[in-house]
Amino acid sequence: MAEHPAITLKSSGLRASIEPDPYQDGAFILEVDGTPQSHVFIDDPGELFFEYIRRIGHVLDVYGEPGQPITAVHLGGGALTLPRYIEATRPGSRQQVIELEQDLIDFVREHMPVQRNANIRIRYGDAREVMGKLPTGLHGNVDVVIVDVFSGARTPAHVTSVEFYREAAKLLSPQGVLIINVADGPGLAFARGQAATVQAVLPNVLALAETQVLKGRRFGNVVLVGSNDNSIGDWLPRLLAGGPHPAKAVEGAEMRQFIGGAPIVLDTTAIASPTPNKTIFQIAKK
Repeated sequence: MAEHPAITLKSSGLRASIEPDPYQDGAFILEVDGTPQSHVFIDDPGELFFEYIRRIGHVLDVYGEPGQPITAVHLGGGALTLPRYIEATRPGSRQQVIELEQDLIDFVREHMPVQRNANIRIRYGDAREVMGKLPTGLHGNVDVVIVDVFSGARTPAHVTSVEFYREAAKLLSPQGVLIINVADGPGLAFARGQAATVQAVLPNVLALAETQVLKGRRFGNVVLVGSNDNSIGDWLPRLLAGGPHPAKAVEGAEMRQFIGGAPIVLDTTAIASPTPNKTIFQIAKK
């Protein structure tokens, strides 16, 4: 790989670069606008590093029969960390990735190639718009929809509303799960609103995060999992045991308490996720 390759993205004008992980040989970090967005072990894609990505990985691991292929739709591509993971842990899976920035994917593929023969179809454009144009054969047949859409360090408002989640839920099989990465700060007003909104579409919702984040004491990532299948609550012991630690989860009565009086987010009321301090997600250099 070229040393510190970088590109200015045509659509957003943001600067993307690939940096070696200073602490782990063979690992690389995709940064966009100075924010680490993806971490990839090129030769070991079944290994995950970022905390919230590992939590999502554990959800993927407990879904259905371990090791069996699944159908997945990813909203947000980044460095394709999770598509690589699914291919490594569930070979033969069918995956669709929707990414706004085609030159970002070209850049990633050039410097961090994806596994050969992986069945990963990449579609370009706005996540919500392109999702609405996916083949009708996917409707009701997708095992996992993962929403990890960021413009720089923020999730755009139009992929946070109940109207958006209704469209995403149409893709799910009866046992399918919707997984959302939510970044929020103290008080978790945004995350609570997202939980309320997802629960308005999918009745069974759980949240996973580092303990202090889920208590609303510091900025971080909350992973929301929604499904029509009420058995997802049975996954909690394994998800918590898998970490990263310290880990906390809420569901059922605790989820209702977590949501409190947070209103359901509509297209007309949606706002982008909070802006984190630039130092929040920085990885210290050696």
